Amino acid sequence: MQLETRTIFNTTHTDSEYGSIGTPLYQTSNFRFRDVGQSTGYDYTRSGNPTRATLEKVLADLEGGAKAVAVSTGIAAIATVLSHFDQGAHVIATHDCYGGTARLLKLFEAQGKLEVSFVNLGNIQDVRAAIKPNTACLWIETPSNPLLEVVDVTELSKLAKVYGLLVAVDNTFLSPFNFKPFEFGADVVVHSTTKWLNGHSDVVGGAIVSRTPELGERFQFLANALGTTTGSFDSWLVLRGIKTLVVRMKQHEENAQRVAEFLAAHPLVSDVYYPGLTSHPTHTLAKKQFTGFGGVISFRLKANDEEAIRSVLRSTNIFTLAESLGGVESLIEHPASMSHASMAPELRESAGITANLIRISVGIEHSDDLIEDLSRALSTVTESKPAKEETVSC
Repeated sequence: MQLETRTIFNTTHTDSEYGSIGTPLYQTSNFRFRDVGQSTGYDYTRSGNPTRATLEKVLADLEGGAKAVAVSTGIAAIATVLSHFDQGAHVIATHDCYGGTARLLKLFEAQGKLEVSFVNLGNIQDVRAAIKPNTACLWIETPSNPLLEVVDVTELSKLAKVYGLLVAVDNTFLSPFNFKPFEFGADVVVHSTTKWLNGHSDVVGGAIVSRTPELGERFQFLANALGTTTGSFDSWLVLRGIKTLVVRMKQHEENAQRVAEFLAAHPLVSDVYYPGLTSHPTHTLAKKQFTGFGGVISFRLKANDEEAIRSVLRSTNIFTLAESLGGVESLIEHPASMSHASMAPELRESAGITANLIRISVGIEHSDDLIEDLSRALSTVTESKPAKEETVSC
């Protein structure tokens, strides 16, 4: 079946007793045993729940993996994967990763659990030079958050296999609709299901999909042991969202392409970061690796003083000032003070996450209205002033 069919067919679970079309919501903490020592296959929802099990099968199928585990948040997915490694293991992570990922990695490093190197994964020589005897994992975001840098997952995976490294890819920014990391050598794929997979900004969740059954069993065990598994209602909401994944993503991407082209031509914008633009430095690689470019765009203002930045952020009407991405509604945010505020200032600076950078998640509203909204907000900027260090923190 094609993806359009599978997102509907696989999320429609008919129970044998009542014949429901939608997947039933098993909103229960525990399950009755058939006899002493004989369960139905489910005993306690942290360890397993039929609604969550359906979601996990759907996620594994969408990514082309062997097994999945649905967890409570995207960060819970990352934490669960990282708990797989022995104390003192070395992780190489993309230098411009999501602020929450950087915060978690730095926390584990400070606690002596992991050793971490943040590296520009677009430079294979830098990656090779960063590998140590205790290196265990290569952590990839592509496109990265928030600069949407695209790296060659095939090339990185080949290098990782030489050294026996586990390759983990955060596929939150594109979803299985646009990118299938297992086809390019990944061992593990993680998601914040909060984003495109759910798509309605009404649930927080995460997922870990494994290439092999053995690795999948390992993460199922770890999620149960750590208590990071998600609940039945949240699982049901994500299943609901997946039904419309394909039609939503097509509209998100169509809108994002138009908005990116508008921003690229705007006299008050210095740089636009969207892999769908031919001007993007890794556009050719993105076309080779992805089937589409998603709905997230970042851009820099030429006027990079605090007043100008705040003016744009405050002046949109359709774009809501809020963190996160991937919902049907359009959002605008300031990475330096919002999504990446927890990232160490020196890491933000080295990654190019400057005070004049703005990130938007393009929704499924009419693109003409979105462009008009941004045009009106940008028109509030009247002059360019010297950059000022952003100190606001969320």
